[in-house]
Amino acid sequence: MHARATILPLTLDRLTYARGGETLIDGISATIGPSSRTVVLGPNGAGKSLLLRLCHGLIAPTNGAVRWAGADAFGRQDVARRQAMVFQRPVLLRRSALANITYALSLQGRLGRSERPARARDALASVGLAHVAERPARVLSGGEQQRLAIARAAALKPDVLFLDEPTASLDPGACRAIEDAIRAIDAAGTKIIMTTHDLGQARRLADEVLFLCRGRLMEHTPAGEFFERPRTPQAAAFLRGDIVG
Repeated sequence: MHARATILPLTLDRLTYARGGETLIDGISATIGPSSRTVVLGPNGAGKSLLLRLCHGLIAPTNGAVRWAGADAFGRQDVARRQAMVFQRPVLLRRSALANITYALSLQGRLGRSERPARARDALASVGLAHVAERPARVLSGGEQQRLAIARAAALKPDVLFLDEPTASLDPGACRAIEDAIRAIDAAGTKIIMTTHDLGQARRLADEVLFLCRGRLMEHTPAGEFFERPRTPQAAAFLRGDIVG
């Protein structure tokens, strides 16, 4: 399933990020491999979204390091091209849904101009948006815009796709469509690393869980073990719905 050459595993080595005198990510060390869907959980303010941004290289750590195993083989620039991220509120261009994807493919530079429309249409079809290909992206519903953003990222065929709360504030139907898209992207060989506030979604999608609390990595365990036998009082309280201090 994940047999192709890849930049993974991803190693976090005492990863730390501080701002305004406050440590927001506190010495996280972990290795994330290619063969499972990884879900980052934790209470509000735990550092989930910040961790994804650090991993994706959008911000630099204060201390520690983010290391990709494929950095030597592919080079730093290609490592950056082999990952993508979709934010909670996607940024879409003032053009059609199809053109949003073909433009991203043109920036990536791997496909010739004549090949891009077919790849883009396949990506739209994979998330159930073939019928809106020519519509302006910004008039689509919230759920459609999020699916378009995911299709745009998936069309690049990245080794790793970071998803930050991909179904936040969406209705159940839109959530199901996005979860189906995530499963399809995973099945096609892209590693999924995502955050979610929805424990039901985490149970459905996670193979492994990273649980954060106050910027610290409290647990990194298989999903079944995390949900059935949490190792820390913080995780147990979080799963009960208690306030985690």
